[in-house]
Amino acid sequence: MIKIGKRQLLKVNNYTPIGLYLDAETGNEEDNILLPKNELELLEKKPEIGEELDVFIYRDSEDRLISTLRVTYATIGTLAKLEVTDINSKIGAFLDWGLKKELLLPKGQEVGKLEIGKKYLVGLYEDKKGRISATMKVYKFLLPCKDYKKNDLVTGTVYNIDNNIGVFVAVDDRYFGMMPKNEYFKEYKIGQEITARVIRVREDGKLDLAPRKLAFEQLDDDGKIILEKMRILKSAFHFNDKSSPEEIYDYFGISKKAFKRAIGGLLKQGLIEKNGENFVLKK
Repeated sequence: MIKIGKRQLLKVNNYTPIGLYLDAETGNEEDNILLPKNELELLEKKPEIGEELDVFIYRDSEDRLISTLRVTYATIGTLAKLEVTDINSKIGAFLDWGLKKELLLPKGQEVGKLEIGKKYLVGLYEDKKGRISATMKVYKFLLPCKDYKKNDLVTGTVYNIDNNIGVFVAVDDRYFGMMPKNEYFKEYKIGQEITARVIRVREDGKLDLAPRKLAFEQLDDDGKIILEKMRILKSAFHFNDKSSPEEIYDYFGISKKAFKRAIGGLLKQGLIEKNGENFVLKK
């Protein structure tokens, strides 16, 4: 049985001036698959009738089934980061997937605004017309994960953002991951590669993530930021427990909780002191 979008072993059936035909094993020679003549240049020697070749099956520009010896960057049912080579505002985007014929990412399968020359995480599927297409809606391609545990650092790709829920991340570009809305304080973009910390491994194998290090590891970084700002602002440093979370994040890039934790650490280290409601560098 011919499997479109997959690699498979097919036997050489016969030669023609335009290439050779591979046996589709249907009993009908009209179903046999062409391996174009220019593909034979990739082989060290001319294959014999009955010899098996490892080929990838797809459809050409005229929607005919055809085979290639070339290796694609992904096959149907798998994920890959593919580069956008062109964009058609009505049809969709075209991706480089290792073949001369580019792969279509239909308009309805795009997530966010795409840019030519950038790579995006996509999954490959067979559409209703039997053609191989790409989609950025990769949730159904992702797998549960048991490889990581709480506090492990992981890398992944942002594939969706829901302002009411959080940022969805494909961990290792293959596992379910999500940063809940209350765990991050900056903007993310579709396709962005991030490093995060596992804060929970759910029973179903999905990972809850946070973008920051453990509190005791982050303290030094946050403390350094606050000290530097205090040296710059001097007596004009007015941030304290009454400052709003928005003010703190806009200026320091950290949450109010992280700010208070860092301030507490600096006080314990004797680097700063409290003067009324404000904090100042200790002389």
